[in-house]
Amino acid sequence: MASRYAEVYAEWRNDPEAFWAKAAEEIDWIKPWDKVFDPEAGGYGRWFTGAECNTCYNCLDRHVERDRPGQPALIYDSPITGRKATYTYEDLLEHVNAMAAILRDFGVEKGDRVIIYMPMIPEAVMAMLACARLGAIHSVVFGGFAARELATRIDDAKPKAIVSASCGIEPGRVVAYKPLLDEAIDLSSHKPSTCLVVQRQEAAASLVAGRDHDLGKLMEEAIAAGREVDCVPVKATDPLYILYTSGTTGQPKGVVRDNGGHMVALKWTMKNHYGVDPGEVFWAASDVGWVVGHSYIVYAPLLHGATTIIFEGKPVGTPDAGVFWRVISEHGVVSLFTAPTAFRAIKKEDPDGKLIGEYDLGSFRSLFLAGERADPDTIRWAEDKLDVPVIDHWWQTETGWAIVGNPLGLGMLPVKPGSPTVPMPGYDVRVLDDAGHPVPVGSLGNVVVKLPLPPGCLPTLWNAEDRFRESYLSEFPGYYKTADAGLMDEDGYLFIMARTDDIINVAGHRLSTGGMEEVLAGHKDVAECAVIGIADALKGQIPCGFVVLKSGVTRSHAEIEKELVGLVREKIGPVAAFKLAITVDRLPKTRSGKILRATMRQIADGEDVRIPATIDDPAILDEIGAALREHGIGG
Repeated sequence: MASRYAEVYAEWRNDPEAFWAKAAEEIDWIKPWDKVFDPEAGGYGRWFTGAECNTCYNCLDRHVERDRPGQPALIYDSPITGRKATYTYEDLLEHVNAMAAILRDFGVEKGDRVIIYMPMIPEAVMAMLACARLGAIHSVVFGGFAARELATRIDDAKPKAIVSASCGIEPGRVVAYKPLLDEAIDLSSHKPSTCLVVQRQEAAASLVAGRDHDLGKLMEEAIAAGREVDCVPVKATDPLYILYTSGTTGQPKGVVRDNGGHMVALKWTMKNHYGVDPGEVFWAASDVGWVVGHSYIVYAPLLHGATTIIFEGKPVGTPDAGVFWRVISEHGVVSLFTAPTAFRAIKKEDPDGKLIGEYDLGSFRSLFLAGERADPDTIRWAEDKLDVPVIDHWWQTETGWAIVGNPLGLGMLPVKPGSPTVPMPGYDVRVLDDAGHPVPVGSLGNVVVKLPLPPGCLPTLWNAEDRFRESYLSEFPGYYKTADAGLMDEDGYLFIMARTDDIINVAGHRLSTGGMEEVLAGHKDVAECAVIGIADALKGQIPCGFVVLKSGVTRSHAEIEKELVGLVREKIGPVAAFKLAITVDRLPKTRSGKILRATMRQIADGEDVRIPATIDDPAILDEIGAALREHGIGG
């Protein structure tokens, strides 16, 4: 169908308040707003001031009261443990009522904080919704996070209670959470009064008398008693959750999400952006510890009356590179949202896509990628093997939903590989130089968003308004700084090339590492890659490319590395000064799949390396160091 994007974007631009007031009709409000937007409130204004609402009611109760009590709301699929479960909207509401009653028994009330430190199990979703029901503010911390990092979040959020589990389960290993939680509480100056622990059969946890309680047992009792808790009215501008993101100072930043604008924006995206109807199965293969899990495992699908999946597994190794296709086939998934890293891992293990043919993907009609730059080679591979639209889109923890995308529900726009396409309604995206002036079309610069930000974006940082302004609003007055670098072409398509930290300066030339990565990824033997800038006495910085080869490649590393150097020289030119390609077995990543380029750069430059709390496997850093030393780089 012809795309309605231009018409809808113009509708927003002509009257933003009317646009979002219309979108807000999809939400049930306890009290209507006094103002759609109040420019005098907060750092750049606040949405739906004066309104009252409850997010849990909109996710569950209204669907049970109307037309969806028996429809599946949540499907749990754990290839690691072999366990599966399906909860209808009625079932999920019963469980959330029980958990809300338990939290209230332990003194959790409106405005209190609750930290959720959980693996990918249904109770994690239930805990988030139970907090929303009570008007409490949840802060999900990725399960298995190091104790010291968890302690900093405990001290910042000051939770009344923590909801956790005895363990998480990774391929080939059980990760005991409770010892990490106990250590974090020992390290923190703030002491939560209650810890509710799901005892998993793979590893039971010892409970501290008076503080720790068996959540599973309490849930059974509360469900048997049919306990219910009324939804607590909160202001649209009250916090729904705090989600911590890494800070440059080492002190994490608590991104605040409000209730009202968040619901309006996410509900709008499900149909207009993702093209999903109520009743259909939508799967975000992420983790509830990340923003994608908050927005598109939990809140958006349930607000929309869709079915969502909580998946405890990996794209490869649980048991093989066909697990995504098995889940899609078995559960009738219409749309999958995951990180490009997942597809690069699948492509590496099954480059010909043979496992895809073993499953019936008749329900499947779209793949969305986000979380990091989707290289054109991965997009083309997915398009070729799956024969569905493959849509890159770009957003951040801070925004909570897509800044730039290709709105499938409004009619797809032409795809330009390497671009997440065009700004969504609500976002006026500009590209500026370091002095804050617009750059010419096609020129690299700082990607910013003209204020105000739309509903759903962060209004502030938790207890850190000054830091919020300094981090996001001060460098480019009147704009939100994304800290990403990119360019916009003559059609208004945005190309995100790198974090601004990943723009390297080679003999006075500002070059994008993303552009070089795009060239390396196009080589037939390369599964994934990362380019960093390393210090050089003559040129300031020179690029260094790390590549992981596809399974089954037998040619010598030296031969492939020589080809890669020639390829960058051919495609980008001698100005790139690209002379160093290094083959490695794997790249260091966060648990959400983002490559830790800054950490790699620290190793190459011989700096002190602070191991990121989000790292998936710290041993990879030693492998990177050894590979660099083999090429005469680093100490």
